[in-house]
Amino acid sequence: MQKIIILDFGSQTTQLIGRRVRELDTFCEIMPYNKFPKDDPSVIGVILSGSPYSVHDPEAFKVDLSQFVGKVPVLGICYGAQFISYSLGGKVEKADSREYGRANLETVDTKNPLFKWFEQQSQVWMSHGDTITAIPEGFKVIGSTADVVNAAFASTTQPIWAVQFHPEVYHTLQGKQLLKNFVVDICGSRQEWSAASFVDTTVAELKGMLGQDRVILGLSGGVDSSVAAVLLNRAIGKNLTCIFVDHGMLRKNEFAQVMNDYKVLGLNVIGVDASEKFFSDLAGVTDPEQKRKIIGRDFVEVFNAEAKKITDAKWLAQGTIYPDRIESLNITGKVIKSHHNVGGLPKEMRLQLCEPLKWLFKDEVRRVGCQLGMPEHLITRHPFPGPGLAVRILGDITPEKVRILQEADDIYIRGLREWGLYDQVWQAGAILLSSVRSVGVMGDERTYEHPVALRAVTSTDAMTADWAHLPYDFMAKISNEIINKVRGVNRVCYDISSKPPATIEWE
Repeated sequence: MQKIIILDFGSQTTQLIGRRVRELDTFCEIMPYNKFPKDDPSVIGVILSGSPYSVHDPEAFKVDLSQFVGKVPVLGICYGAQFISYSLGGKVEKADSREYGRANLETVDTKNPLFKWFEQQSQVWMSHGDTITAIPEGFKVIGSTADVVNAAFASTTQPIWAVQFHPEVYHTLQGKQLLKNFVVDICGSRQEWSAASFVDTTVAELKGMLGQDRVILGLSGGVDSSVAAVLLNRAIGKNLTCIFVDHGMLRKNEFAQVMNDYKVLGLNVIGVDASEKFFSDLAGVTDPEQKRKIIGRDFVEVFNAEAKKITDAKWLAQGTIYPDRIESLNITGKVIKSHHNVGGLPKEMRLQLCEPLKWLFKDEVRRVGCQLGMPEHLITRHPFPGPGLAVRILGDITPEKVRILQEADDIYIRGLREWGLYDQVWQAGAILLSSVRSVGVMGDERTYEHPVALRAVTSTDAMTADWAHLPYDFMAKISNEIINKVRGVNRVCYDISSKPPATIEWE
């Protein structure tokens, strides 16, 4: 299958480039800047991402352009454009003032294939501290703004294009058209990537990789692991055994509901109630990262104990998706947050790892689920963190705090469904501020109980998100119902933070 390689130089929007390319029904792989695949005939083009560095920084990420320049079309974005100029004899200097935010392309060469169908004036999004003051010999300017003369340029002899703005972000109004011009018209994508093609290709690959081996899958009840299970079931059938561990921090009645859903799907599932162990090991722990690590460790221990009963198992399958891996470790080597299903396997498990969804974004996982014929309520279910409500309770974890949050969360989620708001929201949930108590009055009595924060966001891939503008009448009803019905809560707040700078989860 044809693919575009996106070389990641550490930009926060590299994943958005990948999303935009996938939206063009074209497969792409995001790779570290220094891991370009050699002699891969399926590569039809290369995109160089932005970066937090200047090309002049000693620690700046650099790549040997000769690996692909002249062999396939190349597009440099922001730092990628500056690196192309810097490497090929142009000049990159510190801008008089940081060029950030909206700008207008006032001069556009619409005869150049990169700007086909473009308007003469078009809004773009800039985000850089350096600027290209001279382009290399053999290049020409094809786009300028009032402040950035070399906003876009192209080689006159080779298939190389570069733009100092970000076509992948929403604020570049014709960014999708630019990427389509590059991916489809210039690189020649046949636009053959789809949910159907993914299912066919992946099932065939799984059959070839797994053969008659027995596979164990750790289910969470969420969309990702459920789709992975159905996909594997289609490939290897009875050789798949699923294990669903209840750590005690699922949503209200979730364990029983999910077990029933899996039975309907025809999956072979073993359910394990290990809540007592998790609560014991989490007692007194307040640090978010430590909570995640304890839950990840305990999950492996419980899962491993159950998996050992399946003596002929050779593989462990997981529902890891692309944003999980991106958020766990970015190109600069900084951990943003740990995911319990990312980072390999303990040696004692002696199993090989199978991650059939590892290159998919969440909306792509849902499309694959639809293609597999899964029930709609499973496919449209909101994302839910692997550690469950443990990372929605600020402070230490106790069964009583989980009970409080389960009740509040259940009222909130049921309300979203009843009001027809659930499918308009990417993810929603309640957060218990268990380390905080607020004063309240109920009847004639003074109360001193916990606040609950409600969170709802809109997004397409969880890499960026905005807070959902829920109706005031709905918020008033839910707040009133939580305070009246959930013992231990006397105040309800609504989180109106976007991602970035906040994350979707509070911990």
